[in-house]
Amino acid sequence: MADLEGRHLYLCVPDRPDLQRFVAACIDGGVDVVQLREKHLDDRALLGRASLVAEVCRDAAVPFILNDRPDLALAVGADGVHVGQDDVPPAIARRVLGDDAIIGLSTHAMDELVGSLDEPVTYVSAGPVEPTPTKPGRPGVGLDYIRFAVEHAGRQVWVTGGASPATVAGIVGAGARHVVAVRWLTEAADPAAAARQLRRALDNAIEEAEAGEVANPSPG
Repeated sequence: MADLEGRHLYLCVPDRPDLQRFVAACIDGGVDVVQLREKHLDDRALLGRASLVAEVCRDAAVPFILNDRPDLALAVGADGVHVGQDDVPPAIARRVLGDDAIIGLSTHAMDELVGSLDEPVTYVSAGPVEPTPTKPGRPGVGLDYIRFAVEHAGRQVWVTGGASPATVAGIVGAGARHVVAVRWLTEAADPAAAARQLRRALDNAIEEAEAGEVANPSPG
C-alpha cells in the first residue's frame, strides 16, 4: 500500500474523456498523489473509471485516492479514500479499507479541524483558501486557517483552493508543504507542462522556506 511520505502535489480530478492520458501527463509533470472526485456517475460507471485511474497510478507508483466511496476504493484496489464532513465517517472508511489505507478528511473551519484530531485519518485537507467553482457557495478560509491547521492537525495538511504558481509561495509561507491542485491542471491546454510549472514553484517555495527556518531557528 502506497503512502504519502515525501509527497507534495496532489491532483483532484473529475471524470473526463481523456482521463487516463490526462492523469498520466500530470504525473509526468510532477503530481505525486491523485484523487478521482466524481459526483455524477452511477456505481458501475464510477467503478470502471476509477479502475482506469488506479492502473495509471499503480504503474507510476503514485497513491490513488477515491472520493467518498470506501467500498469502491476497496473494489478497485485504491490506496485510500477521501471523505467530507457529511460523508461516510472516517472510522467506517478505516474499517472497510484497513489499517494501512490512506484516509483523508476535508476540513473548512477550526471546529472541524479540532474534531478531526480523534479521527483515524492519515491527513486532513484545509481550505479552500479562496472561493472556487469546484466548491460552489463555500467561502474562502484564508491563510490564517491554514496556519491554524498546520500547527494543530498533528498530521499532514493538504491545502485546497486556488493553487497556482503565483499562489503556492503564500501557502507555503503559512506553514503548509502539501498542495491540492484542480483547475490549474484540469483547465490546462498542456497538463504536463502546467504540472511541471506548478511543481517547480512549489518545490522552490518549500526550499526557500526551509532554508529560512534553518537560518532563523525558532527560540527554544
